[in-house]
This record gives sequence, structure tokens and C-alpha cells, in this order.
Amino acid sequence: MVMRVSGLASGIDYESMIKQLMDAQRIPSIKLQQDRQILEWKQEQYRDINNTLRTFRDTVFNMKLQSTFLTKKTIIADGSVAAVTAGSNAVAGTYTFAVEQMAVGANITGEKIESDADKSTLGKQLASQDISGTQSITISQTLNGTTVTNTFEVDTDTESIYDLINEINNYKPEDGTWKVKASYDANLDRIFIMSAETGAGDIAVENGTDSTLADALKITTNPEDPASNKSAAYINGADASYQFNGVTYTSASNTVAINGLTFNLKGVSAKDDDGDPVATTVTVTNDTDAVVKVITDFVDQYNSLVETLSDKLYEKRYTDYEPLTDDQREKLTDDQIDQWIEKSKSGLLRNDTILSSILTKVRMTMSSVVPDVSGGYVEDGQTIYNDRLSEIGIKTTADYMSAVLEVNEDQLRKAVEKDPEGVMSLFTKTSDTDDYDEMGIASRLYQNINYGMDQIFDKAGSASDYNLVDESYIGKEIKDIDSRLEDWDDRLEQIEDRYYRQFSAMEQAISQLNQQSAWLQQQFGSSS
Repeated sequence: MVMRVSGLASGIDYESMIKQLMDAQRIPSIKLQQDRQILEWKQEQYRDINNTLRTFRDTVFNMKLQSTFLTKKTIIADGSVAAVTAGSNAVAGTYTFAVEQMAVGANITGEKIESDADKSTLGKQLASQDISGTQSITISQTLNGTTVTNTFEVDTDTESIYDLINEINNYKPEDGTWKVKASYDANLDRIFIMSAETGAGDIAVENGTDSTLADALKITTNPEDPASNKSAAYINGADASYQFNGVTYTSASNTVAINGLTFNLKGVSAKDDDGDPVATTVTVTNDTDAVVKVITDFVDQYNSLVETLSDKLYEKRYTDYEPLTDDQREKLTDDQIDQWIEKSKSGLLRNDTILSSILTKVRMTMSSVVPDVSGGYVEDGQTIYNDRLSEIGIKTTADYMSAVLEVNEDQLRKAVEKDPEGVMSLFTKTSDTDDYDEMGIASRLYQNINYGMDQIFDKAGSASDYNLVDESYIGKEIKDIDSRLEDWDDRLEQIEDRYYRQFSAMEQAISQLNQQSAWLQQQFGSSS
């Protein structure tokens, strides 16, 4: 360990001198730290751009799908019968629909049990009916042609009615599906048992072997002969019955899909004088408003992207504002530090070739022609094909250099109404040979964005937690600087130790000279 000196012999402030010498030696190391900070900031900005690209790519992906442009609007004359939605494959037109019967699940409403006041155990709750010891009930459910039966045992001396309810609800058979749910209403003093699914089927409840528990709980049923039930009200499960364009269909569920339409049944149709259900009308049309909105939203997101890229490409660079050192931070207020950092970060991606390439590609794509689009319509004796965005009212603003687009909504709406197939083809057209020039706008953009994201990833990596090893270009540069900084730390420590050894040796030499001078003065004084 090197002895640290403070100039006791010489009176010189060596600590201050060594600090100044080390400050000069640290200049290259500080420059490396500043370079590292700039790389980190550039990496963050690249990754932020990639997140923006990823969000836009999700929108572009939806624009590649034909279903995005095949949105339908439905109107049902009698909304009390059903709610209806149309899928992209639904055909525009008018249909008739009627509900003859709603789907219901089998259910049991027990009679009032006449429980005793103490319900801490089933035995105490049913004491007046002389129920005690281990009792059991057997429940069978038939659903979709499959019957599942189980016997539930309960110790009435230690378990309550809620333990029995939980056992029924949590039963999981090895074979088949258990869709029985039970509950107990303490205020009504009744048990309710029902099928969790609608559709034809039944539930039967019987006393278990050598047990009268089902009778005591007033839930004994016989679905095959409801009139023979000792207690409880019983309803058999039944399928829904409905008519579509005059043809009758059945369903175990009250949600039915037919011909691209999904009906959520809400009630039974009114009957005519002959007792037949009165059909209501369902009208399906192309949803022009939805298609116009999705296209305008897409243009808005495109504009947001190009503005983000342009802002970075033309952002001013303040070369005099290098990243702050620790000593510089100590001399500034928090607000001053924030303002300095803002200028330090500014312009780091100015004229960046990757961002410039992305912006150029997407801009060219948005102005390109898509050959052989489908559809087209005749106007004033002339066939018009929507083979470019400008044909459907999407054009560059007066400030052409900005790359920002604006939408003429009247022209767009007209194109969507008159040529929905052509507008869809403009965005979604594909190529059997993956020929880029044959693809629609969205398909091309998707490739543009993926290519740009790959370039940024190679340059700056990803902030994802799964990306444990950063092999990007900037990541490797940062690692190289880290290695050089470690070498500099070792070197600076050696230099500082050398300075202290040198000043220590000087201090010791001065101390020896002082001692010799004192001895000589003593000798001269004694000789006189």
C-alpha cells in the first residue's frame, strides 16, 4: 500500500497537485464515457423508432386482410327477437328470421326445506327430519346424448349444506363433462340445481343408497315423469328452434351462426292467427362508414410515422453539448441538467441512413401504382380503376416535401361505395410469385416496415427482456468501450499510485534534508 503524503515536510499541497494531474490524465477516459452515453442515447432512440414501426406494422397487417374491407352493417326489424352481427363473409341482402323456442338448460327449483335455525351442520339443519350420520344423494345429468352420474356423500354431523353444494360444483368426472351447478338460498331456504349449458337434456336427483337426504332437501326429481316428483319444480333442457328464410333449424345454444350472420337469440317471435311465428327482416349492407374510417385511421398513423421519422432526420444537433461529467453536474441545477441533456440528445439520428431509407421506401409505396387491381366502375362512359391512392382521394399535402397525406373523404366514400372490390384490391392484392411490384399497398408496406425494423434491430438491438445478449452494432461498440474503460481504470490507478510514490519519495528526501540541515545547525551552534 502506497503511503499518502500531505506535504508535512515541504509544505506543498501534493493532494491538490495530484488531483490536477489526474484530471488531465482522465480526459481520454471521460471522452470514452461521453461516447458511451451518446451510444446509449442513440440506441434508445432507435428502439423507440422500432416500437413506433411495430405499432404501424400491426395496422398495416390489418390492412392486408380482405376482412378489414368486407365489414357489414346489419339491421333487424324486431330487435326483441335477436341481436345480429355480420361477418366478412356475409352476403349483402335481406333475410327473414323467426324464433320458435329459446334454448334452455335443465333446472330444478327445490321446495322450501323448512330448516331448523341452527345450520352449522346438515344434521342440525335437518334435525326435525331426523337426518344424521353419513348421507348421500345421486345426481345424473344427460347432455348432448351423454349421461354422467355421481353419488355425493356428506357427513351430516360435521358438514354443512354449503359443503355439499361445493362438492357438487367442484366434481370433475374422469369421463364426460359435468355441467351441473348448485346453490342454496338461505333466505328462501331452497336449493337450486341447473345445467350450466343450454340444450336438450335433463338432470335427475335421487336419494343415495340407504339415504333420504334428497327427500329431506326437497330436490328429488324424475325427469322422465315429472308428475311423480316428490318435490321440486323441474324444467327439461331444450334446444333453440329458429327459422332462417323459412327453413327451421335447431341449436343447443342461443347464439347461432348461419350464412355469415351471428344471431344472439333474445326472445320468442310473436305468433300469427295460425300459431306460426311471425318472421322479422334482417338487412345486410356493406358498411361504408367502417371502411372509410379504417382507411382514414391508417392514413393518420402513416402521417404520424413519417412525421416521427422526419423529426429525427432533421433534428438540430448541438455539438457543443456533450454529455455532462459528474463534476459538471455538481455545478448545475436539476432544471439546467435536464435542459443540457435535452440538447445533448438532440440530432443524434440526424440524416441517419436507415431512417432515411425507411422514409423513402414507405413514401414511394404510398404513391405507387398497383397493376391489375380488381373491380372498377364506369363513370361518364369511362371505366375507372382504383389502382393508386390518389384515385380514392388520398394525396400528398401542398407541402410535398413533408410526405404527409391528406384524405378527401367525399372522394374516398364515393370510391368505397361504387367500387368496394377495387378499393380492397388496392390494399390487399397479393402476388402468386411474391413479386413486390404486383402487390397491393399494404402488402408492400408490410415488407418495407419489416425490412426497416430488421435494419434497426441489427444496428441497436432490442430492449426485450428475452434479448439477454446484445449482438447489435451499437451493443458491440458499447462493449468495446466498456473494455477500454476497464483498461483505463487500471491505468489511471497505476498512474495515481506512481504520482503518490514520486511525491512520497520527494517528501522523504526533503525530510532527510531538513534533518541534515538541523543537525548541521546544531553542530555549528555547539562549536561556537
